[in-house]
Amino acid sequence: MCLIARRLCSILTWVTEPIVDPAPQRSGPSVVLPARPEALRINASTSAVIVIDMQNAYASKGGYVDEAGFDVGPAAGVIGHIAQVLDVARSAGMPVIFLQNGWDADYVEAGTPQSPNYHKSNALKTMRARPELAGKFLARGGWDYELVEALTPKEGDIRVHKPRYSAFFNSQLDTILRARGIRTLIFTGIATNVCVESTLRDGFHLEYFGVVLEDAVHHLGPDFIREASLYNIEKFFGWVSSLADFRTAVGQLPPAD
Repeated sequence: MCLIARRLCSILTWVTEPIVDPAPQRSGPSVVLPARPEALRINASTSAVIVIDMQNAYASKGGYVDEAGFDVGPAAGVIGHIAQVLDVARSAGMPVIFLQNGWDADYVEAGTPQSPNYHKSNALKTMRARPELAGKFLARGGWDYELVEALTPKEGDIRVHKPRYSAFFNSQLDTILRARGIRTLIFTGIATNVCVESTLRDGFHLEYFGVVLEDAVHHLGPDFIREASLYNIEKFFGWVSSLADFRTAVGQLPPAD
């Protein structure tokens, strides 16, 4: 009953609330994506799916997050949901952008003790506490850094390296998006309360419309962290939708050539 009531609430919101239109001058057909607090009008040419840090580090046993003591079990379900999101997006011709967090093999990009990242990165702290793991976490070229096998990029997908939580910091993401006229970002990935929220917040300040698919992201920490992040996003920085609503809405767009 709770699921039915929630679905009905989503449908009623879609019908009764105003529709936000991020790109009124768009070219090509558009659809309305149900979301909280308002529905958004989107199309394939001005939207992109952003896949945050779906790397072995964050989603696989033996990766950094697992070794640091966080639960990676729920990541399996998120991987399956993201795979569905990507299938729908690619069919419609919507760009897919994979973000990968990490640093060079010598960890120069990670920072020295003068950098807060040196002190706050759980990957760096875990390696310092357990010397046998030195050099294993989030180093480009290593297994930990690589994307999980189930989400291997396909032809036409884009990969972007990022050295900090926000994908907009010291990366090419903003340039890539602006060069393609993209205004709406559909967020998936890990972690809801860290890199997903950090990137969406920075995107808000850069005039991007950020939408989180709440069942295609996974948080690190207790469940209240997830609720807090989704509340922040819905109330202050963006919109919240779901895999089912994304699949239904974007599935109405004509197939890409």
